Amino acid sequence: MRIARFSTGGDPAFGIVELAADGGKHPDTISTLTGDPISMPVQLSGERHELEAVRLLAPVIPRSKVVGVGRNYAAHAAELGNEVPEVPLLFFKPNTSVIGPDEPIIYPEPVHEMAYEGELALVIGRICRDVPAERVDEVIFGYTVANDVTARDLQKTDGQWARAKGYDTFCPLGPWITTHQSVAEMGDVMITTTVDGEQRQHGSTSLMLRDITELVVYISSFTTLLPGDVILTGTPAGVGELLPGHEVAVSVDGIGTLTNTVIRK
Repeated sequence: MRIARFSTGGDPAFGIVELAADGGKHPDTISTLTGDPISMPVQLSGERHELEAVRLLAPVIPRSKVVGVGRNYAAHAAELGNEVPEVPLLFFKPNTSVIGPDEPIIYPEPVHEMAYEGELALVIGRICRDVPAERVDEVIFGYTVANDVTARDLQKTDGQWARAKGYDTFCPLGPWITTHQSVAEMGDVMITTTVDGEQRQHGSTSLMLRDITELVVYISSFTTLLPGDVILTGTPAGVGELLPGHEVAVSVDGIGTLTNTVIRK
C-alpha cells in the first residue's frame, strides 16, 4: 500500500495511492483517508482525486527527529577517503529540513560544494526503545525515498555535521510511504540517483554494512523512537555535486521516484 500526504489547495490530507501498474479499478488516483495513519486509526472518506490533480507533499513531517547513518556503504566511504566506522556513525537532521517531491532544494549562500545522497528511508510507526532484532518489523510503519543533501565543504570544515546536513530543504522525502513490506524484502532493492537524467548512483541495499535490523536495534538502544521519526539508512557510492538548475531524482525499487530541482537562494 502507498500512503501519500497531499494537498488540493487546502489543508494537507493523507490518502492511498493506486497506480495504473497495480491493475486496479482506479488507476493513478488517490483515495482520501480520515486522518493521519501513523498516529491514529483511519478509514477511507469516500473522496477520490486524480493523482495529477493533487500536489504531493512530504509523506511525513517527523515529530521529533530524522536520524541519518553515515558511511554505511564501504564503497561510499572509500570514494570520500574515509574509513569504515567501527560502530554506526549517526547524525541528526532537523524536521525543518524536510521537503516533499518537486519542492526546490535551496543552495545556501555560504555553501560552495553541495552534494546529493540517494537513500532508502524508513518511517517509525510506534513508540519504541531497546527494540530486539526479532521485533524490528513491528515498529516500522513503512519505507520511503530520501535525498540526504549535504554541504560537503561545511562537512569538512565544521568538525561536526549539524550545518552540513541541517539546512532547510536538505532532506527531501517522498513521493509516498510504502507499507506492508518486511525488513527482509527491503534487504536487496536498488537505489538509483540521476542528475539531469544522467545516472550517478546505482547500488543495492544488500551492500549496507549495517542492515535495517541492526540500525533500528542500535539507534533504539540509546534514544526513544516516536511515530513518524525517520531513519536514513545511508547512501551507496556515486555521490557528487549539485548545482543550481540541476534536477536530481532518486529512485528506490518497489517504492518510487523522488524528484527535486536545485535553486539559488
